[in-house]
Amino acid sequence: MAAAGRDVLSRDELETKLRRDPQLFLVAEADETVVGVVLGTYDGRRGWILRLAVDPARRRQGVATRLIGELEQRFAALGCPRVNLLVLPEDDEALRFWQALGYLPFPDVLCSKPMAAPR
Repeated sequence: MAAAGRDVLSRDELETKLRRDPQLFLVAEADETVVGVVLGTYDGRRGWILRLAVDPARRRQGVATRLIGELEQRFAALGCPRVNLLVLPEDDEALRFWQALGYLPFPDVLCSKPMAAPR
């Protein structure tokens, strides 16, 4: 959702995600306009919230909280025992939001490796 100032997934990445677990990609609409999205995934062991974005004009109206509540219900229906997410360390507002919903920081170290596209 570009209006929210978040990275937009490539079409290929989104299509792959929708084939895997489409029930964990939620869209909030108002007046036939997308006002929020959340992208979750479940690997059979842990749920992950990969993206959450709300139109800046619709923030602080409960859109994100409702999206996350619905996503958590869907994780629970899958038998998911824990949900993880990443927050940028300098994003104090996001950290306060997640903590208000019961998500607590862990002292884990994020490791990442970009993978080459298949040939």
